[in-house]
Amino acid sequence: QLQASGGGLVQAGGSLRLSCVASGVRFSRFTIGWFRQAPGKEREAVSAIGWSGGSTAYAASVEGRFTISKDNAKNTVYLQMNSLEPEDTAVYYCAHSSGVFNSRSWFNPKSYYYWGQGTLVTVSS
Repeated sequence: QLQASGGGLVQAGGSLRLSCVASGVRFSRFTIGWFRQAPGKEREAVSAIGWSGGSTAYAASVEGRFTISKDNAKNTVYLQMNSLEPEDTAVYYCAHSSGVFNSRSWFNPKSYYYWGQGTLVTVSS
């Protein structure tokens, strides 16, 4: 089970930190990804991190602004979002994929089996 939290309303240029707490899954040896879905749009990959914490990936639209990190002891993955833009407004989901981080598939929602309930991020202009 995955529980995402940390969303909210923020002005453009502001920051938020999302958290994804995993329970009942083998968290430390798999990949956790963050996805987002804006109204009327398809779900898109934002970032992912592998079990070692050393392998990360970002969508081009967020690279340099978002940072993913992991605390194995707390079974928690964080997504630090800085310099937020109105285009970042969406429901953000964390998801769990069995297997080590794969640079060729981390961005594919079909690679993930467990999904959290989502947390809404709204960025006002």
